[in-house]
Amino acid sequence: MKTIIYPNRKDWLKLTQRPTFEKKELNELVLKIFNAIKKDGDKGVKKYSSLFDKIDLKSLKVNEKIISDASKEVSKELKSAIQEAKRNIEKFHASQKELSKVIETTSGVYCWRETRGIEKVGIYIPAGTAPLFSTVLMLGIPAKLARCKEIILCTPPNKKGEINPVILYAASLVGITSIFFVGGIQAIAAMTLGTKSIPKVDKIFGPGNQYVTAAKLRAQNLGAAIDMPAGPSEILIIADKTCKPSFVAADLLSQAEHGEDSQVILLSDNEKVLEEILLELKQQLKALPRKTITEKTLKNSKAIVLKNINECIEFSNEYAPEHLILAIDKANKVIPKIINAGSVFLGNYSCESAGDYASGTNHTLPTNGYARAYSGVSLDSFVKKITFQELTIEGIKNIGPTIELMAEAEHLFAHKNAVSIRLKNL
Repeated sequence: MKTIIYPNRKDWLKLTQRPTFEKKELNELVLKIFNAIKKDGDKGVKKYSSLFDKIDLKSLKVNEKIISDASKEVSKELKSAIQEAKRNIEKFHASQKELSKVIETTSGVYCWRETRGIEKVGIYIPAGTAPLFSTVLMLGIPAKLARCKEIILCTPPNKKGEINPVILYAASLVGITSIFFVGGIQAIAAMTLGTKSIPKVDKIFGPGNQYVTAAKLRAQNLGAAIDMPAGPSEILIIADKTCKPSFVAADLLSQAEHGEDSQVILLSDNEKVLEEILLELKQQLKALPRKTITEKTLKNSKAIVLKNINECIEFSNEYAPEHLILAIDKANKVIPKIINAGSVFLGNYSCESAGDYASGTNHTLPTNGYARAYSGVSLDSFVKKITFQELTIEGIKNIGPTIELMAEAEHLFAHKNAVSIRLKNL
């Protein structure tokens, strides 16, 4: 990690920049694949699966026997852990249900809002260097609670043409409708455009690398909604003298191992604390199986000393991290100062891994600074809100003259007449 001591505030913007990639070639590739799948459907999907995943697919859909057999390959202990996580995620997301409330805005004028699940949703699950079965829970559970009618899942197979059995078990557990052996740009294109095998969906969810993120943005341009433009994972940790350096180092490494395009940021008001954390990080890194990936991530990462914790929070708000850990004294007291973050973890024992797996909050979160405007996935992500209104005779009498005056002022006389004709009828 690059260490920066007391940077000038004018340099903060530069320090908050994420690793960048050549977008022109990336967008050209996305366009090429989308056009091929629009033209050739399943044939196009299979072509690019063969090219990128080195697998020749006979069928795109996973059959029921493969799904049911997968359960036998998952250990009893892991099943129990997944079920516990499922209960916590369900409990937290079920609490987000909104009750319809009728409001009488003017005497005789009643307005309210009702929730409806999005009918068809598509879930993308990365499985390149890590089979993210936890994301199946994070997306499948709120989709089911929202009563989405169709929930499909796309995930890339391994070189043998197989999907990790834990992904299949988790999908079956949460009630995914259909599963497909497809990953990358071609999976997003298929769910956006629809093919003979893969249905077109109304909204696409799920994290991914730069290719998947670019494909989701293309999908959005073509009319499919997306959860957010979520890309490579990231974490920012603020640590003071009350932190436990070994804990902080472990949390930094937990995100750094996601992929070499990820980024981790460490902020402190104490040089000695920062040095202790970095020393601990080097020691823990030696024992990690994904050491090579993690080391590449750390080259894109920074450890920064600022004047005080308030400055650290200001820097964090400018960076707008996906994950924010406050390993500081009395962390709860600074909650009102946190403006931009996907998910926040308070104190020495609130590790980011808890949110990734089993505490109950959703781990599909805005990255790359999008936390300035986007929220993480929630029950609301899988529903739309429809407003209703009912005007009685008393209501149209009370509010009618106001509508007439406003419509006439905008020179929209047909709007005015829709009210006037009713008032005359009375």
